[in-house]
Amino acid sequence: MGLLRHGEQILSALHHERDVRALEQDKDFQVSKDAANDIEGWLADVEGALLYSLAKKCNANGVIVEIGSWKGKSTVFLAKGSKAGQRARVYAIDPHEGDAQVLVDIPTFDEFKKNIANAQVADIVVPIVKTSGEAANDFLEPCSLIFVDGCHEPDSVRQDFALWYPKLIDGGVIAFHDTLGWVGPRMLVKDLLYKSRNFKNVRFARSITFGEKVVQHTMADRMKNRYFLLFNDIVALYFSCYVKIGRFGDRFGDRL
Repeated sequence: MGLLRHGEQILSALHHERDVRALEQDKDFQVSKDAANDIEGWLADVEGALLYSLAKKCNANGVIVEIGSWKGKSTVFLAKGSKAGQRARVYAIDPHEGDAQVLVDIPTFDEFKKNIANAQVADIVVPIVKTSGEAANDFLEPCSLIFVDGCHEPDSVRQDFALWYPKLIDGGVIAFHDTLGWVGPRMLVKDLLYKSRNFKNVRFARSITFGEKVVQHTMADRMKNRYFLLFNDIVALYFSCYVKIGRFGDRFGDRL
């Protein structure tokens, strides 16, 4: 536990989490958090707070798109944040055939709809029951915020980027989940966000990495992105060591 607490201090000191934690005093955010608490999903509190914050600040010239909704936990944070801001519509894209990454093939659309209704955001959420590729073919609206949490295989993550990045307006934000523990999302944000000339203010909150699209960033923007990439690499290394130590402990415990 000491190692974990130390890691939390590192995370808090190095990235956007400090700013996001200020939302703990926001009554509207607390309502959103309560609405999402009982929904299954892999989303840390600080990540939910980040999504709420990004959606609240979302440019009214575009919509919000979520790639991978599952049962709607992250969708609720996005929709509640949007309602507290410019009320940009949230398009929640998911085939709802289960979760191949954890070998679960139970359809989730009915539960998703129930959770969205219970959270009182059905008026702003538009479910699209398709894969990311199928949805992208017919999607014409400009996007102010894109949150990618679909299949984490390297080819799939890169395909999501290639399909949806052109739909993101200048000044819009794209965010990727699970950029610490999964190779696909991690390598994509390293190559196409932190090192790209078309993104500035690339930051991370726990395992979500996000950046703002620009026509071309400045040298100062590039230096800031590389600075945060360095810290992201440190946290990723720490995370990897923590996971390995945990697995070693589990195996050692099994032998006792």
